[in-house]
Amino acid sequence: MTLFFIIIIFVGWTFSYIYNSPEVLVFAVLFSIFMNIIGYWYSDKIVIKLSGAQPATREEFRDLYNIVENLSITAGLPMPQLYVIPDPVPNAFATGRNKEHAAVAVTTGLLQILNRTELEGVIAHELSHVGNRDTLLSTVVVVLVGFIVLLSDFFRRMSFFGGRGRDNDRGGGIIIIVGIILSLLAPLIATLIQLAISRKREFLADDSGALLTRYPEGLASALEKIGAYSGEMRRANNAIAHLYISNPFGRDKLQKTGNFLSKLFSTHPPIEERVRILRGEAK
Repeated sequence: MTLFFIIIIFVGWTFSYIYNSPEVLVFAVLFSIFMNIIGYWYSDKIVIKLSGAQPATREEFRDLYNIVENLSITAGLPMPQLYVIPDPVPNAFATGRNKEHAAVAVTTGLLQILNRTELEGVIAHELSHVGNRDTLLSTVVVVLVGFIVLLSDFFRRMSFFGGRGRDNDRGGGIIIIVGIILSLLAPLIATLIQLAISRKREFLADDSGALLTRYPEGLASALEKIGAYSGEMRRANNAIAHLYISNPFGRDKLQKTGNFLSKLFSTHPPIEERVRILRGEAK
């Protein structure tokens, strides 16, 4: 979170210097604080809307409710709101700013292909995200990354179209070039931070979920079944891709890039690696 604010302040300061306008820096900082507040209070609602998830009724999804209730009690967590995403691709995610305002969403495809033990493993993984406060971090990061992208694009357009700047100052041209480069790199840096956070928290949630069920094989088997699907979710979205237990864009899209780049820009660690760790086979 500190790195995000440093990036925002650095971008804002550079362009406030270019345009000899301290108001630019003040705007960047104040707007970033505003976006952080929005991210804290409303990011979960934004995520649910983007995913197309619908409230799950107890009558229609009784087994799912029973599993979530039992695991919530075991984990010492309040019962989260439950949602179902009408999509044949198996996947799931958790969101919410705290344990009292958490939500768990699963796809209809996940409910169809997993047995009870495997579904318990997936739900335990998502509840671990809630217990570890990953849901707050991940959903706020969604908003902050989006803000950095918008801010950088705005400043870049200002550079191209001119304005109240320091073009005649010594070194002003170099500062403008640096500012443009910075505005181009800032979204990439922010996205890499987002992806690094996501991959690290997935490993932690796998570990915590296995401890919660006391049966790592359930989650390992579930991940294998989820990984066998190469299709893309109907409402796959880059902004919330890192929230899912598996990449919503499918494996085929990742395999088109090289091994290093696919790992660098992937929202999730490789499923094969996660399964090996759960089964104690990692080197």
